Amino acid sequence: MQSPPIKCLTQELLDEVAISSRSSPRGRQNYNFHDLSEKVQRFVNVLQMGTYVRPHRHLRPPSVNGFEFFVVIQGEVGILILNENGQILRSLRVSAVGPTRAVELPEGTIHTLVALAADTVILEFKEGPYEVAADKDFLQNFPAEGSVAARELVLIWEAEFNS
Repeated sequence: MQSPPIKCLTQELLDEVAISSRSSPRGRQNYNFHDLSEKVQRFVNVLQMGTYVRPHRHLRPPSVNGFEFFVVIQGEVGILILNENGQILRSLRVSAVGPTRAVELPEGTIHTLVALAADTVILEFKEGPYEVAADKDFLQNFPAEGSVAARELVLIWEAEFNS
């Protein structure tokens, strides 16, 4: 029986994913270390400044833990915790070199994030399996990705961390 391959997170890999994220219309790119059917999801997400992550929460079936664990390994990200009406309850600055380097959000926490540096890399862990249709519960009163309103909102959120 052949054992699974050893997988390495190298700077070369991060640079390749960063190049893809720069040319992505979304301004971000994932690289999965897991198969979508696996129980533990582990991946890097490379974000560029200006990327828009529509506010959402994770609501999983009772058999699945809906937490998300973010570790910033390069750059800096701002995480915004929102209420049901979209008002900011808390902002967290998470940086590869700052006092806060990782955050675990419990299931049901409404959140978004903004990249505060180019080529920001987040290492994420979640319980799987990944189901596209059920992974995120988006707040309906926020604009869709790619819209002018979404770009304007990112500028407002960035200012939350630059003031």
